[in-house]
Amino acid sequence: MKRTSLLICLLIIITGFVMGKSQTNGFEYIESSVGIEEYKMSSNSLTVLLMEDHSAPVVTFMVTYHVGSRNEAIGYTGSTHLLEHLMFKGSRSFNKKRNTAIWTVLQNVGARINATTWLDRTNYFELLPSEHLETAIAIEADRMRNAFLREEDREPEMTVVRNEFERGENDPFDALDKNIWATAYQAHPYHHSTIGWRSDIENVSTERLREFYNTYYWPNNATVTIIGDFEKEDALKLVRKYFGKHKKSPHNIPEMYTTEPKQEGPRRFVIKRKGETGIVGIAHKSPSGLNNDTYALQVLSKILGGGKSSRLYRKIVDKGLATSLFMWDFPFKDNGLFATYVFMTPDTDHGEIEQLVLDEYDNIKLNGIKNDEIKRAKAQIRSEMAFSRDGSYSIASALNEAIAIGDWKFYTTYSAKISAVTTEDIKNAANKYLQENQSTAGYFIPEIKNGEDDTGGAPNVHQPLNYRQEAFAESGAVKSSSKRRKTTKPHSSIASQIVTSSPVDGLELKTTNTPIKDVVTITGSILGGDIFSPATNKAVAELTADMLDEGTTRQNKFEISERLEAVGARLSFASDKYRVRFNARCLKEDIPLVIELLGEQLRSPAFNESDLENLKKRLVGNLQRAKENTRAQASGRFSRIIYPESHPNYSREIDDEIADVEKTSVADLQTYHKNSYGLGNMLVVAVGDVDNAILLKALQDAFGDWNQSDLTIPVRTSSANDISSTTQYITMEDKTSVDMFLGVPIGIDRKHEDYYALMVGNYILGGNFAARLMQTVRDQMGLTYGIYSSISGVGNGNDGYWSVWGTFAPNLLQEGKRATLDQINNWVKGITIEELNAKKETIKGSYKVGLATTGGLAGQILMNTEKGYEDIMLDDYPNIINQLTLNKVNAAIQKYINPNSLIIVAAGTINKEGKPSEK
Repeated sequence: MKRTSLLICLLIIITGFVMGKSQTNGFEYIESSVGIEEYKMSSNSLTVLLMEDHSAPVVTFMVTYHVGSRNEAIGYTGSTHLLEHLMFKGSRSFNKKRNTAIWTVLQNVGARINATTWLDRTNYFELLPSEHLETAIAIEADRMRNAFLREEDREPEMTVVRNEFERGENDPFDALDKNIWATAYQAHPYHHSTIGWRSDIENVSTERLREFYNTYYWPNNATVTIIGDFEKEDALKLVRKYFGKHKKSPHNIPEMYTTEPKQEGPRRFVIKRKGETGIVGIAHKSPSGLNNDTYALQVLSKILGGGKSSRLYRKIVDKGLATSLFMWDFPFKDNGLFATYVFMTPDTDHGEIEQLVLDEYDNIKLNGIKNDEIKRAKAQIRSEMAFSRDGSYSIASALNEAIAIGDWKFYTTYSAKISAVTTEDIKNAANKYLQENQSTAGYFIPEIKNGEDDTGGAPNVHQPLNYRQEAFAESGAVKSSSKRRKTTKPHSSIASQIVTSSPVDGLELKTTNTPIKDVVTITGSILGGDIFSPATNKAVAELTADMLDEGTTRQNKFEISERLEAVGARLSFASDKYRVRFNARCLKEDIPLVIELLGEQLRSPAFNESDLENLKKRLVGNLQRAKENTRAQASGRFSRIIYPESHPNYSREIDDEIADVEKTSVADLQTYHKNSYGLGNMLVVAVGDVDNAILLKALQDAFGDWNQSDLTIPVRTSSANDISSTTQYITMEDKTSVDMFLGVPIGIDRKHEDYYALMVGNYILGGNFAARLMQTVRDQMGLTYGIYSSISGVGNGNDGYWSVWGTFAPNLLQEGKRATLDQINNWVKGITIEELNAKKETIKGSYKVGLATTGGLAGQILMNTEKGYEDIMLDDYPNIINQLTLNKVNAAIQKYINPNSLIIVAAGTINKEGKPSEK
């Protein structure tokens, strides 16, 4: 008996050891690639992807459902997206009645949360402090099968989505792009955009949405991705604890089997509406994402439109024929589109642009490409992949798209597949896919000189649609490596990790090393922004900064671009009210090159006459389009009512800006550069895999003998206007959505003792989705896609302003305005201690999450230094927020916000009374 028992025990141990290689806590191990492991839950076939990294105390949790707008049909287009919205309305365990609403629970711990819908997938995700991972898992598991999906929620959310649709219709590019896909694809469901057709949005029933949910929202049709600061065994236990409650679907998940018939000739269309400048779109059908030709087309896209050295940039943008262009080559599960979009300068001919693009296609089909072109393109892609590892969300997001294509390893094998592409592969792919009979061309033709900005409106058909419009900041520096043991000691202070030095007199350098491998983010600034322009021409400072990227006295812009693109590095310049800014991203080994070019471009711009004329033409084109952007018009008028022309927060009339641009000469720029640019106020911040010795030497070589600048922040000489409450409506034609701004000047700057109290109070009203405005005006009433409040213009000693921005359909504007005013009046009466404590946690957690990438940390260090704070402020900020009292916050709100003094401005297709105007 003893011998038998021993054998049995031994057999159990051996069996357990063998099974342990493939079974973990109810999961079957499937495979791994580049540090990412795949598991499948044995009970319900849920796929789980894991990648541990303990370099930052944050984690991204994401659920990807294998359902998108390709799974819809006529009558219920847009259902995937509308369903995504309803999934935030509550589930069995997380809802408002239980005081556990999804947004409230997650944003109160500082999580960044959203969801997106696209052609092939829908995803829900949270980026949050790692100690709250279980909360995210519990929420996503509960709404996978227990979402409410109630009619009383669908009705207001339908109007929210319709407003999102209307905002997209405001945008000429969105309209053009939507029609490109609708014309190119006639049978396949890529024909319709992700947001769907308006009539389907308005009329799809709750029962139809619930049927859609019950068809596709199951564990065996989903992939969970966890990237960041967690322990594998703990994470799998939590996934099993919550998702293990769900069974597999009782039915087979339906497959979409419609294929697009062969196209038998070129297709064309024209859109005519109010607008300033034209757009040309040229698209050809491309292969499915997992087809090997995808990689050749990705490289070809960079050769055609990837930077200043690209063929089409040289041929079109640099010649002054367009303000910009971009290539579309995103791979999908099924056949996609390889497209070129060109945003034309005024008076450029559509046919000329189309022919230039097609001629370049034919040139490549006939003659192929050069070896140096493919090397540059591959270097760009290789660096982009390295940069994509800078943050847990970046990795999870890339995996999400690979999952949608059909294989998550598309992400991990992408670099190797790109490296294998040859010049012959690209020539063959061009000949195979860039055929006239497979093409679709579309023109947006403005009817009169009165148009719309292509930057406004909702995302176009081939961009994912977000549940909320809010920039999703990246976080969580991650590198692909073997598993590291989790650190148990607290993270050290930010200030203690910053090394401050002065490589040359007048240049302050701050560096911080983070665990990300090879990648470095460099950012910085010098004084020289718009405020320093001569009184006779306010465009000089901006144009001087823009010309930094147009070549130097030693190298032209193409030579500079080729050197950067050859190593996949990025270097850009911009200006704002006070500063000229530069931003770079590169691999560690390329720091000397980037700093060399930074010095050369800052110090020795060429100011070539022909380049200036082309730049002016592009800038005028952008300004012309901005004239009919509803948001730009409303915000501009709002600022001109509040501030005098001499105030830094004053927004000039667009026609005045155009006039200044057009009269600017090379001599103006040369004089401004000579008198304004230099050391003395220069800040440089580098974060990532930084070699301090190499960086210091590079900066000394580049700037050691540069002159000193005399610029200093000017003392403010004017204040906001003393003006009583007023309401103004701006009438614009052909706008399906209205933008509204309302607010008051507050008379204080960022360093005032009341600033933080007012800032936190504002956050409670309109700082995020869980704030009062979004929870009522959008979530309960369904009147808008987005409404937020903010405090602005408080830097550099300026008296700032508080404002609310919202977007409404013309027929809902007045109701939306009344609802907004109701919320403001209630807010001024006082917030609660529960709201204050919740928002403190939101702000502190979000701040922690935002520092976890090289870009996020570098930007925060630079901003802190520009404000004149010591590094320790980066550590003290959460404590400052935590010490605010209820009395202090309420007192600040009541002191600075008077609802009876509001300035209100709205712009759109409305009359002078703010009612919908007749065409």
